[in-house]
Amino acid sequence: MRSLDVDGQPVSVVGLGCWQFGTRGWGYGSTFGDREAHAIVDRALELGITLFDTAEAYGRGRSERILGAALGPRAGSVFLATKFLPVLPTPGRLVRALERSLTRLGRPQIDLYQLHFPNPVVPLRQQMSGMRRVLDRGLVRHAGVSNYSRRQWLAADRALGRPILSNQVRYNLLQRRAERELIPFAQREGRIVIAYSPLAQGVLGGRYDAATAPRDLRRANPLFTPANLERAAAVLAACRDVGRTHGATPGQVALAYCCSQPGVVVIPGARSVAQVEANAAAADLVLGAEESARLRAAAVAFMPDRRRAAAQLVRRFLSGS
Repeated sequence: MRSLDVDGQPVSVVGLGCWQFGTRGWGYGSTFGDREAHAIVDRALELGITLFDTAEAYGRGRSERILGAALGPRAGSVFLATKFLPVLPTPGRLVRALERSLTRLGRPQIDLYQLHFPNPVVPLRQQMSGMRRVLDRGLVRHAGVSNYSRRQWLAADRALGRPILSNQVRYNLLQRRAERELIPFAQREGRIVIAYSPLAQGVLGGRYDAATAPRDLRRANPLFTPANLERAAAVLAACRDVGRTHGATPGQVALAYCCSQPGVVVIPGARSVAQVEANAAAADLVLGAEESARLRAAAVAFMPDRRRAAAQLVRRFLSGS
């Protein structure tokens, strides 16, 4: 498993996102449960995955508890990341939220503590005052942010008074905004971009088309409208063609494209051992320059239908389909 070095600690380029643990909208408690979650974590560790990402908001803390129990005493050998929900991000609330997360995870220290999204109402200096406290107390090794622009990332650096290690953002072949500023910035500064939804919540896995969109919480994702699934077909075709050369699936090619970018790690979720195995294999898939260029060209040509997406989502919701 390829990895990035963070102060001597390996961070695998393919991690495990744990939003699905404890979240009923992902089928937890119906299609899979604690036994499957523990098996997924066990297999991830066997495959060399060291990056595990969760948040206090996932399953209202249940994801942290499930992940902490699944890792057990092995938690000290991984790079463990969680996130603070900054609805009212005063310093005291951040410190207390971290302490609760540590209890749920069964850890005395977290490797990466991230602000889940920007809060423009509370001054960044005040938010980072709380982050500085937990860093200085040794409860957190690194500070991170999520869903920040480059400008906001730099402002967070200034407010904290030290570099913010990472920025967790949506990044995949269909949604490539991070390539404009965030990834070049991370490469120049020795930072990390953590890509969530690297498979566009499954669109790039190749399982869905206009007639087979999923019925879970992804119904709210505009990429799953029939019009956009049709438009994404050309990108999937490019992934399939490249995959044939390597004996890889479209999803593995899509993951390999993302984590081949400098300073980028991906955190796809998994609801089965087979899924985590497939995701992990993408870490060692090396794409040629021509292959990457072909994938990028197909991605550039993808133009989502934003005008029709909202109306289609409303109709789908009202019909219950």
